[in-house]
Amino acid sequence: MHCRFPAWRLLAYSFCLLRCGCAGKRLLPTCADAPWFLLRDGWLAAGPPKSGCATLSCDKQVSVKGVPLERKVAWEGYTDQQFEELNGLASRYIDFISNNKTERRCFAGAVAQAEAAGYKPLAEAVREGRALKAGDKVWAGVHGKSLILAHVGTEPLEEGLNILGAHIDSPRLDLKQNPVYENNGFAFLDTHYYGGIKHYQWVTLPLALHGVVAKTDGTVVDVNVGDDAGDPVFCVTDLLPHLGNQQMAKKGSEVVEGENLDVLIGNRPLVVKPAEDATDEEKAAAKEPVKAFALKLLEEKYGITEEDFLSAEIEVVPAGRARELGFDRSMVIGYGQDDRVCAYTSLEAQLAIDTPKKTAVCVLVDKEEIGSVGATGMGSLFFENTIAEIAALAGAEGPLALRRILSASRMLSSDVSAGFDPAYASVFEAKNAAYLGKGLVFNKYTGARGKSGSNDARAEYVAYVRRVMDDAEVAFQTAELGKVDAGGGGTIAYLPAKYGMDVIDSGVAVLSMHAPWEVTSKADIYEAYKGYKAFLEA
Repeated sequence: MHCRFPAWRLLAYSFCLLRCGCAGKRLLPTCADAPWFLLRDGWLAAGPPKSGCATLSCDKQVSVKGVPLERKVAWEGYTDQQFEELNGLASRYIDFISNNKTERRCFAGAVAQAEAAGYKPLAEAVREGRALKAGDKVWAGVHGKSLILAHVGTEPLEEGLNILGAHIDSPRLDLKQNPVYENNGFAFLDTHYYGGIKHYQWVTLPLALHGVVAKTDGTVVDVNVGDDAGDPVFCVTDLLPHLGNQQMAKKGSEVVEGENLDVLIGNRPLVVKPAEDATDEEKAAAKEPVKAFALKLLEEKYGITEEDFLSAEIEVVPAGRARELGFDRSMVIGYGQDDRVCAYTSLEAQLAIDTPKKTAVCVLVDKEEIGSVGATGMGSLFFENTIAEIAALAGAEGPLALRRILSASRMLSSDVSAGFDPAYASVFEAKNAAYLGKGLVFNKYTGARGKSGSNDARAEYVAYVRRVMDDAEVAFQTAELGKVDAGGGGTIAYLPAKYGMDVIDSGVAVLSMHAPWEVTSKADIYEAYKGYKAFLEA
């Protein structure tokens, strides 16, 4: 059947070719009887077509002004094998974030997985002066809190590295250095919150204590109470609604003040019969018997005293395992998914690749939630120093070689994005928001309001990343962190970008970000893994 194709339809046809770049890709001319163009299922098409007439169709989605470019739901089109891979990855991820609720535990868990995959300590290679060649796999850490994994590729390091960077610290409560006190028959631990939290979200939750206590004799004691079967848990108390009229009239930021986020740890007193010849310790116990009993239990279990808290790092985190969420088990709810969902998928991708062309690097860092500061944050020289050591052993020694390597590198700064929440739709700009279930998220820029603090990836690099994802059939979307004036946030991207390397923010959409329990989609976790692996292999 012959269809007439007048000039105005040719112009519309050409418009589609330009917008979607699908010349030669199943593009059919519209029927001459179709009087107008419209969007059908995301595609620019003529309509309504008459029976027997061809319609315009193509493989790629396009957008016209006022109509958002829709990304497909990642769940659609999975094979049985992919569903099996997705569920296996989600199960391992749930185990990882359930068992590793601090940066120290994440570090140890990641090193264990890396060594099982054949990674060796970089320090050993440095000490032995052992040259690194294609296929070699090494790891390096700093203070047991930040980790770098490197898989040496076949190309010279001067051609650049493919780098994944994520953080393994999460918002929480930290014990103060002198935390234990008694008040009216209760024993408490005084806390200082870490990272951006809503104070009121941390009350009346079962809480666990994880961390270390360093003693003056050089021993370091692991503390883990609240997550093992049979363990007690702890909590921050709240005021009953019957007496909470004044509290409820306060602004959300003032409902629970930071100084009131004290953890309840006991109510039973130590029975002491003070005598005239009682020791100072016994007299103190008689004055604060509940505190004394709590400290007695800690000494019996861990061999630590009250003074040992001066050199302790104890984190207060939600107790309990991460879980599948929803009747369909499509989501994960758990603590610390910002940013361990990106850290874990980056780790899995790094360990899954064969010898790459470009040397593949995975960086898992601490302190992102408080500005990437300190010896274990991305702002330290740990990253640069480690790459310098690797370069020297790979035959690219010297400061100039290091600068060339770093400037030629590409990086995905892997951190979570705020997932669109219909309950709070007013703070999102719908067509530039991240949606659960629509795949890996790319943020060309982050920052706050006028892009303050943003890396802002260049257009050419964004196009490169798009091509890598398309070639690997990775479902992805682009997003910003809410409306322009609603707030903002940032990642580690601006720090490696100072070397001149290409960096873009990427990650997984999260509901209830920075809450004790956060929500992600299994499909997005899977697509993140696929995307990170494709990037390392590119």
